[in-house]
Amino acid sequence: MIKSDYLIVGSGIAGLSLALKASNSGSVSLITKRKLSDSNTNKAQGGVACVTEKFDSIEQHICDTIISGAGLCNKSAVEMMVQEAPARIQELIKLGVKFTKKDYSDSEFELGLEGGHSNRRILHAGDITGNEIEKVLIENIKKSNVIVYEEHTSVDLILDNINRCRGAYVLKNKSGAGEVFESKVTVLACGGAGKTYLYTSNPDVATGDGIAMAYRAGADIANMEFVQFHPTCLYNDRVKSFLISEAVRGEGGVLRLQNGQTFMSKYHLAKELAPRDVVARAIDEELKASGENFVYLDITEKGKDFLVKRFPNIYAVCLEFGIDMSKDMIPVVPAAHFFCGGVAIDENGRTSIKNLYAAGETACSGVHGANRLASNSLLEGIVYAERVYKDSLQFLKEEYSQTSTIQSIAQRKSLVDEIYVFVHKWEEIRRLTWNYLGISRSNEILLKAQKKIGILKKEIECYFNKTPFERDIIELRNIVFIAEMIVHSAINRKESRGLHFNIDYPFMLTDAKDTVININKF
Repeated sequence: MIKSDYLIVGSGIAGLSLALKASNSGSVSLITKRKLSDSNTNKAQGGVACVTEKFDSIEQHICDTIISGAGLCNKSAVEMMVQEAPARIQELIKLGVKFTKKDYSDSEFELGLEGGHSNRRILHAGDITGNEIEKVLIENIKKSNVIVYEEHTSVDLILDNINRCRGAYVLKNKSGAGEVFESKVTVLACGGAGKTYLYTSNPDVATGDGIAMAYRAGADIANMEFVQFHPTCLYNDRVKSFLISEAVRGEGGVLRLQNGQTFMSKYHLAKELAPRDVVARAIDEELKASGENFVYLDITEKGKDFLVKRFPNIYAVCLEFGIDMSKDMIPVVPAAHFFCGGVAIDENGRTSIKNLYAAGETACSGVHGANRLASNSLLEGIVYAERVYKDSLQFLKEEYSQTSTIQSIAQRKSLVDEIYVFVHKWEEIRRLTWNYLGISRSNEILLKAQKKIGILKKEIECYFNKTPFERDIIELRNIVFIAEMIVHSAINRKESRGLHFNIDYPFMLTDAKDTVININKF
C-alpha cells in the first residue's frame, strides 16, 4: 500500500500543475498509465485563450465563451475562469513557458485568432503550445518532491464506509501486479475520452478513465452528449490522428469541396470562423450530400515563409505526406476531439463524492456549456488546478483509513480465448459510437445504440471479472462505460443544442438544463 496526502491521476496540464502546487503542502503521488508526456495537453496545437491586450476585454472573452456554449454555460464559472486567467498565465511564464512574441518586441505576445473569438487573444508557442507547456511542467515536476508512477493504470476508486474517496486500486502495467494507493485527497485529471470513437484527434491514452471510474463509484456525471468534433483532422490513410489546428482557419484558411467550391457561407455569417459545432456539422452535411470522404482546407494564399514560421509543425508533418501547404490544399475530415461533459464539479473542483476532485477535460465545470470555445481547455486546466489546490487543503488534517477497510485486488486466471474477444469488442464499440453517436443523431439510432451498448457492457463486465488485469482490458471497460453515458445523456436531451444535434428535435428549448446522470439510476 502506498500512502500520500494527494493522489493525482493524470499528467496533463491540470494534473501536473496541481501536483506542483500540492507538493508545497503535502506528499503527492502522481500516476500516469504511460509516460508523463502522454496526454492530450502534449498534443494541443492552438494555445491558451487569455485577455492580455488593451484592445480586448475580460467582458468580451466571457461573452464569446457564453455564446459558443449555446446557452448552457455556468456564467459564474466562466467569469471566474476568464478573470483568473492572467494570473495563471503569469505562473506558467514564471515556470519557464515561452509563448511566441512579436518579431519586433521582447514583451508583446503574438496573439492568434480562432473560431468564436471576437479578438486575437490566443497565446501560443508556435503550433506546439501544449508540447511546450507539458515539457516545462515535467521539468519542474522532476525538480519537485512529487513521486511519479509511470506505467500505472487506475482500475477503480476506493470508497470508505461513509462514502469518502480514499484513493484508488492501480495496476502496475509491466508486472501485472495490483497496488493500493491510499490518499486523503484524490484528483481525477485523466483527460478526455476521444478513443471511444473510431476517428479522433486524441492520443491512445484518451479512454475516459477518470470519468468511468467516477461513474462506477456513484459520482454525478453531466452533459456527456456534448462531444466536440474538431472540424479539421488530416485525412490520410498513413496518419492516425493528426490535427490541423483551428488557428489555420484563424489565419485565413478556407474550406472547399473537392470541386473547389467554398460552402461555409451557407451555414454561418462568420464562415470558417464559426464555432466548431457549426463548422463540423457543415462539413458532415456536405460529405453526406456528396458521398465524398473529405473536404479541403486551403491556405495557399499565404506565402511559404509565413506558414513555416506560424505553423512549423503542421507544415512539416503535411510535407511528410506530400502536402505543401503553400501550394496544396489539405484534405481534412471531422474527428472526435473534446468532451464538454464529464464528472460534475463545483467552482472548486469538488465532485459529489467527498474528498474526490476532478479537473480538466475529465470534469464538467460548466465553463464550456454545450460547445467549447477554442483554446479555453488549457486555460480551464490551470485555473481549476489552483482552485482544487486551495480547497483541498482542508482535508490534509484527516487521518488515513484503517488498512483493514481496504481490500486488495484479487488475482485472476489467464483466459486467453476471453482476452482475444476483447480485441474485437474494442473495434465494435468505437465503430458503434461513430455510426450512432456522432455529429448528427436521431431517436431511432439512439435507442438502437442504447440496446447494443447495454449488451456489450454486460459481456465486457463478465470478461473483465474473469480475466487478469491488463491496461488494454481496463481501457476497453472504460470506453463502454463512456459510450453508455453518452447515449443516456443524449436520450435525455429533447432538443438540439451546441454539439448535440438530434434530427427529431431540431430546436432549442428555452429552459434547457444540464443532463446529470448517475450509475445508481440505471
